[in-house]
Amino acid sequence: VQLQASGGGLVQAGDSLRLSCAASGRTFTNYIMGWFRQAPGKEREFVASVRWSGGSTNYADSVKGRFTISRDKAKNTVYLQMNSLKTEDTAVYYCAAKFLTIAEYEYWGQGTQVTVSS
Repeated sequence: VQLQASGGGLVQAGDSLRLSCAASGRTFTNYIMGWFRQAPGKEREFVASVRWSGGSTNYADSVKGRFTISRDKAKNTVYLQMNSLKTEDTAVYYCAAKFLTIAEYEYWGQGTQVTVSS
């Protein structure tokens, strides 16, 4: 399994950015795809997840109403649309995947840096 994250960059507070995660190597029918982030000096934290089949989503409280996770089955890609960005959203963002019945995420992509300036 390969997860390739992209779309990070430097933006100003209030701006929007969309991250992409291209997934390959297997079918993800029974998988949950997630986005995590890690800010300097902090532990990695959950941001959002989407069930590949059905599309149900879950968000961290800190991003609810601002971020939207989605997946495009035809392109095998997961997106994270980030609106109303805040300086505290600055972090390296990682996409990940796990089988439905497994607690921990098994597969991780490389990170993409998101920097939000004031």
